[in-house]
Amino acid sequence: MDDQRVWEFEGSLWDASDERYQERIDAEIVMALPRPPYVFQGQDAKDAVKATPDWDSVELLDRRVSRPQEGLIVVAYTARCTSGEQKYEAHCTSTLRMRGHDDWLVVQHQQTPPLTATVEP
Repeated sequence: MDDQRVWEFEGSLWDASDERYQERIDAEIVMALPRPPYVFQGQDAKDAVKATPDWDSVELLDRRVSRPQEGLIVVAYTARCTSGEQKYEAHCTSTLRMRGHDDWLVVQHQQTPPLTATVEP
């Protein structure tokens, strides 16, 4: 999968229907999300994202792609989303595994909101 298709795939997950999302997520996915219990796996991870708002806009910024081996793609980026007055930003990673020709599943996803406190040296 070339970079453009990688980003189309990843971006589509942010505004996909629940059915489409579930089709693209591995049954044993591992997620780290910014809410308790923070670390999720399998169906618990899939259920954890069901309450995500329907975003009006989604931007994926500072994009990075790594292909550590055939059939595995790792991406990192900053997501900025809005839904009406609600805004969300997180630094994210996802790992995609090729299941078959042009058939990819997310096996790992992580979201870390930006730090709000400034650290002084």
